[in-house]
Amino acid sequence: MNLALLFDDDFIRTDRALLRGRRLEHLKSTLKVSTGDRIPVGRVNGAMGFGEIMTLSDQEAELRVTLEGSPPPGLPLTLILAMPRPKMFRRVLQTCASLGVKDIWLINSYKVEKSFWQTPWLADESLKENLTLGLEQAKDTVMPQVHIRKLFKPFVEDELPALLAGKRALVAHPGTATPCPTHLSGPAVLCVGPEGGFTDYEVEKLEAAGCDSVHLGARILRVETAVPVLVSRLFDACL
Repeated sequence: MNLALLFDDDFIRTDRALLRGRRLEHLKSTLKVSTGDRIPVGRVNGAMGFGEIMTLSDQEAELRVTLEGSPPPGLPLTLILAMPRPKMFRRVLQTCASLGVKDIWLINSYKVEKSFWQTPWLADESLKENLTLGLEQAKDTVMPQVHIRKLFKPFVEDELPALLAGKRALVAHPGTATPCPTHLSGPAVLCVGPEGGFTDYEVEKLEAAGCDSVHLGARILRVETAVPVLVSRLFDACL
């Protein structure tokens, strides 16, 4: 936790906040703070600064909060991601948040098993928890937005064209002829398939909507590896 992310219900006054649970345990066991110490903090979707520890107990830490800095800019990227396996979904979410991806769309695909959509990690609180962990790692405060679409064809035909308007649109697909571009300066949309990739039909639908197919070379990567590689290749801000 490189930054303690503060939510509205953490504040007891304009400049005072209480930390409990996971964040308190991290302060005590990992950072080993004492009264009077300062730690980096930020208010969700707001400014960053520091919190001075006024009191510290087994139940809570009270901070005097000073917020005066801006969070790092988010990436101009819309990430469209076929629902990953639950065991890697948490890591992918945290990685996206750490890299500065602010607009995430989870979609269905032929190779996405129906059971993936039953994972408790899709619950609102679980999404917030994992996105928070990613933001805290990267010292960011702006919470990404996650949209869930369980039907592939209606999404691609009815919603995707509007998302692509005015943006460079790409679908990562092994075996295509065009390498993934680098050093993008404008807004982009990136579509990433499930383990095993999108089907040929799905790629054709994405291309018909306006996406260009690109590859990362001969190696086939897991989704949790491919996503950060693709995002960092597209945008210098990740380096």
